[in-house]
Amino acid sequence: MMIRKRWFVLAALAAALGAFPALRLTRDARPADPDLVLHAHPREVANLRFSDGAGRPTSLAAFRGSFVLLNVWATWCPPCVEEMPTLDRLQATLGGPGFEVVALSVDRGGLPVVRAFFDRTGIKHLQPYMDTFGDTLSNLAVAGVPLTLFIDREGREIGRKSGPAAWDDPRMVELIRGRMAADSAPSQPARG
Repeated sequence: MMIRKRWFVLAALAAALGAFPALRLTRDARPADPDLVLHAHPREVANLRFSDGAGRPTSLAAFRGSFVLLNVWATWCPPCVEEMPTLDRLQATLGGPGFEVVALSVDRGGLPVVRAFFDRTGIKHLQPYMDTFGDTLSNLAVAGVPLTLFIDREGREIGRKSGPAAWDDPRMVELIRGRMAADSAPSQPARG
């Protein structure tokens, strides 16, 4: 009986010790599916007004001609904070004349709060944008942050993701690249 109890305790201890690396892997694991919902048909988006990193008024219309990944976030939102470095890396990978990650903060503290966050966390590739007009959440019918909209060159929503994501995950990057390529390809005439 005593030997059986010792084996049980040793087995439980081994299982517990072996579980720690498994717990770490589970916590750090990337999602199996990018889960950015791509729409079958583009949807209209309100022309959101906000301010750029210099405090100048701008809007979504300023990005027409480029694909935009609009991320609505806040520094007080833990999932937003967690995904921000992945958005920064996505901007480093895909950013340029045809694509931009627009990280639109709804923080009430304004640009100083966002700049301090960017400096503290090493965000180098994103530009800070602020919801200075206070209408982003109502115009997008946002229930919570983070919320990310994938917007085509014509300013229409072609995808949406509620909640955080690993934006630099290779599958996510390929999903975005693929949709951009499909939307950029000239349409083929129907063959009869």
